[in-house]
Amino acid sequence: MPANVTPAYKAAEAAFRKARDPDERLDGLREMYRTIPKHKGTEHIRADIKTRMKELTEQLSGPQKGGARSGPATVIRPDGAAQIAIVGPPNSGKSALHARLTGSHSPSEPYPFATQFPQPGMMPVDDIHLQLIDLPSISPEHPIPWIGNALQPADCCLLVVDLAHPGTMDRVTALHENLSERRVHLVDKWPKQGEPTIPEFDPFAVYLPTILVVNKIDLEPGYRDDVEVFEELTGYTYPYIGVSATTGAGLDELGHWLTDQLEVVRVYTKIPGQPPDMTRPFTVRHGETVHDVARLVHKDVARGLKYARVWGKASFDGQQVGPDHEVVDGDVLELHA
Repeated sequence: MPANVTPAYKAAEAAFRKARDPDERLDGLREMYRTIPKHKGTEHIRADIKTRMKELTEQLSGPQKGGARSGPATVIRPDGAAQIAIVGPPNSGKSALHARLTGSHSPSEPYPFATQFPQPGMMPVDDIHLQLIDLPSISPEHPIPWIGNALQPADCCLLVVDLAHPGTMDRVTALHENLSERRVHLVDKWPKQGEPTIPEFDPFAVYLPTILVVNKIDLEPGYRDDVEVFEELTGYTYPYIGVSATTGAGLDELGHWLTDQLEVVRVYTKIPGQPPDMTRPFTVRHGETVHDVARLVHKDVARGLKYARVWGKASFDGQQVGPDHEVVDGDVLELHA
């Protein structure tokens, strides 16, 4: 971040980082551009903001005339409780894992680079749905110019590897270098452990909490020893889990680990005088409020929200609370606008 920025700019940048919806991210960019001091030290940041505003505006406007000839989307709008990017070197089994977790039909072939564009799918974990994005394999011989933009909306990352494959460590190192060139950094610190330290000079760097997913453990039962060697030789010490896309081993554990570490909070709603709908929760994150839930219900509800009644573990039944009341997992809200 440039020196001598105003509190208004810092607030706009924080709002941009927090936003997941593309419209909200565009609003955040506009506010950043409006509030950033205009001097020589901020020229590159202002130019970067303008470029990203243009890209996001084009993304939101959809295909222009003749758009039927345009290629598939390279940025997927977030959905569900979190957007989780799946990355890895070639032939690590990413697409087979994505298909097993989501029931999608991602191309899974025994040759590299079968996946050419982002493939979304929804992974159910109890009554929570996580959006998994299968991305093309990342390697120096197959550069992906848009991979940085594709990872912008992600909340976290699954780094899928096959530790039995020769050359995996070199390919994972190359993957990190490729992402770093695009200002994307995989980190081992998750929200439950506190936010990672973000350098002040680059407001558009992406820091993704990452778990190492060791695939094909049905073929490599001694994978924990391989992880120790991997950590020693590469220096990457991500939390890890062993799974098999073939047998399903470890997949339930992975889903619950993700919702726990992301601190997903389920909130149910009810209409006055009627029982709550306990089948389809709204999902927010630890620390978010009644107002955040109201925004998910409808923007007009959030705009006119006066108070809510809450039933839950942290409140007495029917307690009246304000829009800034922090919700907890399992709360039932009755919104009054």
